[in-house]
Amino acid sequence: MIDISESVMQFLLAFVVVGPLIGAVAALLPAPPGLRGKNGKTTAQAVLRHGVTVTGAVLAAAILLVIGFDHDQPSKMQASTDISWIPALDVRIHLGIDGISLPLLVLTALLTFLCALYSYFKMPTGPSPKAFVALLLVLESGTLATFAVLDLLLFFLAFEMVLIPMYFLIARWGGEGRQAAAWKFILYTLLGSVVMLLGFLLIGLKSGTFDMVALATDNGRGLTTSTQVIAVLAIGLGLAVKTPMWPLHSWLPDAHTAAPTVGSVLLAGVLLKMGTYGFVRIVLPVAPDGMLTFAPYLAAFAVVGIIYGSLACLALVKNGAAGDLKRLIAYSSVGHMGFVLLGIATMTPTGVNGALFANIAHGLITGLLFFLVGAVKDRYGTADLDTLAGATGAALYGRAPRLGALLAFAAVASLGLPGLAGFWGEMLALFGAFDPAPGLNRPAFLTFMAIGGLGTLLTAAYLLIVVRRVCMGVPTPAEGDAEVEPIADVQTYEFAAWTPLVALTVIAGLWPAVLLGLTDPAVQKLLSGGTS
Repeated sequence: MIDISESVMQFLLAFVVVGPLIGAVAALLPAPPGLRGKNGKTTAQAVLRHGVTVTGAVLAAAILLVIGFDHDQPSKMQASTDISWIPALDVRIHLGIDGISLPLLVLTALLTFLCALYSYFKMPTGPSPKAFVALLLVLESGTLATFAVLDLLLFFLAFEMVLIPMYFLIARWGGEGRQAAAWKFILYTLLGSVVMLLGFLLIGLKSGTFDMVALATDNGRGLTTSTQVIAVLAIGLGLAVKTPMWPLHSWLPDAHTAAPTVGSVLLAGVLLKMGTYGFVRIVLPVAPDGMLTFAPYLAAFAVVGIIYGSLACLALVKNGAAGDLKRLIAYSSVGHMGFVLLGIATMTPTGVNGALFANIAHGLITGLLFFLVGAVKDRYGTADLDTLAGATGAALYGRAPRLGALLAFAAVASLGLPGLAGFWGEMLALFGAFDPAPGLNRPAFLTFMAIGGLGTLLTAAYLLIVVRRVCMGVPTPAEGDAEVEPIADVQTYEFAAWTPLVALTVIAGLWPAVLLGLTDPAVQKLLSGGTS
């Protein structure tokens, strides 16, 4: 990789975090005379183009961070900035990236750019584009900050920063039932966050620091077991709501069903990762004894979530169930994130690496699925599976072959077909459960592994039914029509937004060492208490 100086790396990371905020403010400012339309108002396309430009610049900076990253030392915190912010509380503006956070940073920058690009050509129905672009950029800034900050209180602020923009994206640009879904989303996550903050304060006051690197290096030695247990319970509840872990998941299907397409893509592709990232970055290294106590329970909830999510999806794909495709993918996310939580609960390098890999794979594949389902809904006017499929099937292969092929590709990637990204994370999580960390009950984890394995079969079942009902069938004219009404196949802007996700899904599946080479040394260091 190219040798980029530390000061430039620091600037790039700071720009990645702060750049979208500056862009959000600029989007709300009065437009220059050349960009004003009738009555002095900014043209919608100019504002949307601004969103593409800013998110594109942030993605370019994230790629430069990858190029300048020292891949020989992925366990080392790089591009670090450490400035005192609130001396009385010892809160510092501490930023840095390692092999764990770098892939999530790039995933966030990529998905937000693709969403901005997609919105430029197909803006969701709703009020002012200015507000939409500004909210999208604030959401990006908060998510990127979550993966870059290394101070517990800053992590909490970044974690909370995404709630308001996502609330408004759902409430103002969403579909039917958007107000109730937005309220449910924000109430669940706010309540979880309050409990999580208490856990952070407990750790900070007992250990004397909020610095995540120092706490990880100490590896819980400065905290009593009872303190760790209470902290893990409090922090884990907040993170579990965001993940979302069964039974704290009930806000997710409503939010996804009501959200606009780009809102669903970001919610599934990025926001859910904030919870599991918190488990890996904070809970595992800072309170290992507390985690050891709760790991079997976390694994149990994880595998229940895997089975529950799959059974809910199977219920939705039945004939006559009036299942919504967006709701189905939301429930599938509960199952997929169950594998991530199972990997974390094993407390082994194999399981945690599997969890981090599954995080990235889920972001790519489910982001693509929500884009595709949004496109199907735009063309057919509904995401209701029974309405789409009719008597024989929606016949997407015959009516829009490229769209049908992409939907089938995303479905088989999601079910974990070997050679695609979805396979490795789930397999490594199950391998981790086969041989969990010392101190954990191996027979229990073998049971969890078997249940998780059953979940993969159920996942394959419902996704293949979706492919059969939506992609296959004989094109038949709608009632009252003499011939089959044509629908548009994949458009150029859709190809542009979806191709990177398809390519990365294939690359990560065929060449998993790209990701595992980054995460493994950092995970080894994290689990061993700061020593490589």
